Amino acid sequence: MPLSPNPYAALKEASQYVRLFRGKTFVVKVGGDVLSEAKIRKALCEQIALLWSFSIRVVLVHGGGSELDAVCEAMHIPIEKVAGRRVTSPEVLDAAKMVFAGQVHMDLLADLQASGVPAVGLTGLDAGLVKAHKRPPVPVVPDGATEPQLVDFGLVGDIDAIDPHVLSHLLEGGFVPVVAPLSGGEDGAIYNTNADTIAASLAGALGAEKLFFLLAVPGLLKDISKASSLIPHATLEELAGFEARGIISGGMRPKLAAVKAALSAGVPSAHLVSGLAPDALLAEIFTNEGSGTMLVPGSVPGLATGVAG
Repeated sequence: MPLSPNPYAALKEASQYVRLFRGKTFVVKVGGDVLSEAKIRKALCEQIALLWSFSIRVVLVHGGGSELDAVCEAMHIPIEKVAGRRVTSPEVLDAAKMVFAGQVHMDLLADLQASGVPAVGLTGLDAGLVKAHKRPPVPVVPDGATEPQLVDFGLVGDIDAIDPHVLSHLLEGGFVPVVAPLSGGEDGAIYNTNADTIAASLAGALGAEKLFFLLAVPGLLKDISKASSLIPHATLEELAGFEARGIISGGMRPKLAAVKAALSAGVPSAHLVSGLAPDALLAEIFTNEGSGTMLVPGSVPGLATGVAG
């Protein structure tokens, strides 16, 4: 017996988005908070597998901040962050290589393979994908402060150029590239580069249709302690207002800086979505209601949901 008057309604609704996005490129950035638990990581890989089966070209960029923190603590390496961004000493960089190109990377590739996805692991150093230079000391306003202070982030790379050829070849071949957040200098140096920034830069370089950030929260919240305060959609102008009111802080700051960079580079929309809630990514893509926060450059006529447009 059917469980509803029209059990195929959801399938019909999803099909319009499948047709719309077939052959388009999505860049999906997933953080360590989502990847640290095996059950959640596997559920994410199943969602990626479904996108791939619909001929959506997916590039997955991963962080691993929580795992890096754990390794640093175990090795008694000091952890320092300013305005949501990590200060990278030589010792922290060595730990980042172990975590980003090792533990987190391999676990994610293994789960994607188990889900039937032909994933290929890369870092920003592969084929010169992400070229960077050492970030000079920069003025930063810490959370809760009003005046900037000069911060030396250490061995952090600021991106000079993206060469997406290796990704384009992999996508054309039906593979899903999985990119770890390490970049390379022209002199052979290796840098820790913010995964949000890499994801935004790749999205712009590839002409991606959408950029997703999978979070430990449902999306952009007016009150971080209340999931019910979700902001379903916003423009860049509205984001500036949220920043002025102090709604955006901590790790959300680099994410929204990356969103602004991607939208300015021509990516039509960016989405902040829960990486913990079951099938939240699919709901954001394939339903009218969406599940998280959709961010667009300017007002979209008739925009009423998290996925419209």
